[in-house]
Amino acid sequence: MTSAVAKRLDALRRKGAMKNIEVANLLGTRPETVSRWNKGRAYPHAGTEKMLLELEYIIDQLADYYEPNEARQWVFAPQKLLAGASPAELIQNGRIDEVMRLVGQLRDAVHL
Repeated sequence: MTSAVAKRLDALRRKGAMKNIEVANLLGTRPETVSRWNKGRAYPHAGTEKMLLELEYIIDQLADYYEPNEARQWVFAPQKLLAGASPAELIQNGRIDEVMRLVGQLRDAVHL
């Protein structure tokens, strides 16, 4: 049986072409830890799990408009609306709410 965390990691791989090492770097943990989560041998701390869920939400939103590799590139590429910072940088610096806000703005612009 697959754990809920493993399902989230699988969604990040499928919809965002994210590798375990990238997820680990974004969440401030080690690739080995992400591997243990994936196998159900460990679970993230509450704060890290919250970030994982928010990251999956971001990727899920991007998947409506981008292919998986494009969504991944968006996360790691500098963005004009983030003053040249990449969403990955903001996520790593605890500013994931700004990334979520930008994704919301992008979605709103598409629906206008």
